[in-house]
Amino acid sequence: MALGLAAGAPGALGGASDPWPLGEGQALAASLCTACHSAATVARSSGYSAADWAALFSTMVALPEETKTRLATYLAEAFPPRTHRAATLVPGPHRVTFEQWQVPTLGQRSRDPVEGPDGRIWWVGQWGNLVGVLDPETGAMREYPLPEGTYPHSVTLDAAGTPWLLGNKNGTLQRFDPESGEITVFPMPDPAAKDPHTGEFDPKGRLLFTLQQSNRVGRFDPATGTIDLIELDRPKSRPYGIKFDGAGQAWVACNGGPCLYRIDPDTLAQTRIDLPNQESHVRRLDVADDGSVWYVNSGAGRLGQYTPSTGRFREWPSPSGPKSHPYGLVIVDGIVWYNESGVRPDPLVRFDPKTETFQSWPIPSSGVYAGILRHTRADRAGRLLIHQSATNHLLRVTPE
Repeated sequence: MALGLAAGAPGALGGASDPWPLGEGQALAASLCTACHSAATVARSSGYSAADWAALFSTMVALPEETKTRLATYLAEAFPPRTHRAATLVPGPHRVTFEQWQVPTLGQRSRDPVEGPDGRIWWVGQWGNLVGVLDPETGAMREYPLPEGTYPHSVTLDAAGTPWLLGNKNGTLQRFDPESGEITVFPMPDPAAKDPHTGEFDPKGRLLFTLQQSNRVGRFDPATGTIDLIELDRPKSRPYGIKFDGAGQAWVACNGGPCLYRIDPDTLAQTRIDLPNQESHVRRLDVADDGSVWYVNSGAGRLGQYTPSTGRFREWPSPSGPKSHPYGLVIVDGIVWYNESGVRPDPLVRFDPKTETFQSWPIPSSGVYAGILRHTRADRAGRLLIHQSATNHLLRVTPE
């Protein structure tokens, strides 16, 4: 059901702080848009033409044509295109090809695609409380509902290609059997561990995962069903992305402060590495073949490299500046790929460590550039698997 702004409440229609400018369709926009978003989300958008507003909200909700036209016309007049969050796109000699698929259930916030052994691509719809699978060769997609209240933040695959879901809302790990559709639920052993976030399997088949708001890292052994948890020694570190290095050690990003963690999967011993800039916070990271840890300094709008063997840090300003908020990151064939989520369009950025040069492209999402990429992975062919969660799209990017 669409929810409107309550009369007399802050931001209510006609109030002094009303974010909805007067115009035909004002009440309609206030009702429909705030069903899922705050009014401020719309007000601080980059703004679009009527055609682009229609393309954008059509990826979120199905509306009758008359309603769609009224809403798009009002939004285009109230929030026309603006340049206050414009991306700085860097030209260059390299080319990429984008393939994209809109998922069936609108408004689900599709995210975190990952390739299975058979070439199919799994994803989760966090707001839709579902897991889905895409055959990129045919475009066929199928979605499966998850236990009530799961709200999965991510999906990862074990060595056999079995999907595991991280129940961000109900504090669970879930194994999904693609053949039978059966779901096996593993609750956290500690009620304070509320929000499994991102996970990766180590070489021994154990799942290590982060719990952002709970400030914990967990280890799950599928062979025994045992879950072990540790609390990070820096309060409010907000552990986020996690990846393994060549030695099987886990590296964890701190979204709540200027740090990285190295976690020993066998002992769960933690080593904190403090970043030089105290304003830093890190969403995602990856480990290169030489053992260096590359990370997005989301708080400062920079790309960073940490070399464990020397303790050296290096950082480069991201092309769109200090408010670009770099987010998803992956390394493919020595090239660092990430996105800038704080600007519009959301650019895909390529960085070559050998030449220290950038190039970037706007990430498409149906007929508009309006999504957000939150996690980047690669398939076995070296293509990037990304998403635009705001517009419910999955994408595959082929570097040429």
